[in-house]
Amino acid sequence: MSQTTLCLDIGSGTQDVLLYSPDMEVENCPKFVIPSPALQVGKRIATFTTHKENIWLHGRNMGGGVTRFIRAHQKAGLKVASSESAAYTIADDLTRISGSGIQLSETCPDGFTPVLLTDFDEQWWRNFLEAAELPWPNSITACAQDHGFHPGESNRMGRFKLWQSLLTDMGGHPEALVYDTPPPMLTRLVDLQEDINGGPVADTGAAAVLGALFVDEIEKHSQDTGITLVNIGNSHLIAFLLYDGRIHGVYEQHTGCVDGAKLWADLENFRCGCLSFDQVFEEKGHGCLTLDLPPEAGNFRPTYVLGPRRSMLSGYDVSFPAPGGDMMLAGCFGLIKGLAMR
Repeated sequence: MSQTTLCLDIGSGTQDVLLYSPDMEVENCPKFVIPSPALQVGKRIATFTTHKENIWLHGRNMGGGVTRFIRAHQKAGLKVASSESAAYTIADDLTRISGSGIQLSETCPDGFTPVLLTDFDEQWWRNFLEAAELPWPNSITACAQDHGFHPGESNRMGRFKLWQSLLTDMGGHPEALVYDTPPPMLTRLVDLQEDINGGPVADTGAAAVLGALFVDEIEKHSQDTGITLVNIGNSHLIAFLLYDGRIHGVYEQHTGCVDGAKLWADLENFRCGCLSFDQVFEEKGHGCLTLDLPPEAGNFRPTYVLGPRRSMLSGYDVSFPAPGGDMMLAGCFGLIKGLAMR
């Protein structure tokens, strides 16, 4: 029997899931697009708000989308308590928790209803796969968005330093975007890895870009000439300049800060090494870094665009690939591709 891998791309609204088996055509591998953990937990909290029940949060650092439900619970005049580990979902700096009206407690106070915070609830997944009559996987890998915790500096600046390290310290190899051991400042990915029993993890945007390389024609194209890979997510967009198996540039911006024309103009400057870190950072983005571009790579003009907001570049000279036949699963296929490249 082949070794199956459960691949999870955990977003703010959905989690996109692939149960991958190397012995099956990818079209026949089970796939799911289901509500994200943050949305599932948030709806549970909303139910407790309706029933006027105080809640105690326990578990781990998970996607921040759940915090709006927590705030709504407080605004309704209800109490919220939290274990220290779960409180990192609300704030990376726990000194801010005391001022938020949330009581820190390692046990559930009397009269409070417990709510588990986690990006991966193993028992939920066991029930889900059992109901679908699918076997428990041999391994699990996952990706999620993580700004990280960078004390004393902007989270935007701190996050971009990770991309700088990829280009300068890790040789720009795309497979380095999938972590066996995530950097400690990526606190959400650290907790997620523990929840999936130590499997590889990655940032969502990076995994989606790797997903483009799952398409054989795109990977071959990048060996012959420089290409631009773009993932336009709901909150973040990220682009890489790729040639001959190496990343030569990275650009990251908040999706809401650009429209199609602005993004295209930025990409044009990015491709020629003319887009500066300071410009992107001052425009509320994370930054931009371009290494010396090899002349043999050409102009990096071929552009492949992924992500739920990819229509922003409709009408421009771009291609919209669907890795494995399903664009929504680009992150999952990116995890598989990143692991295979190592």
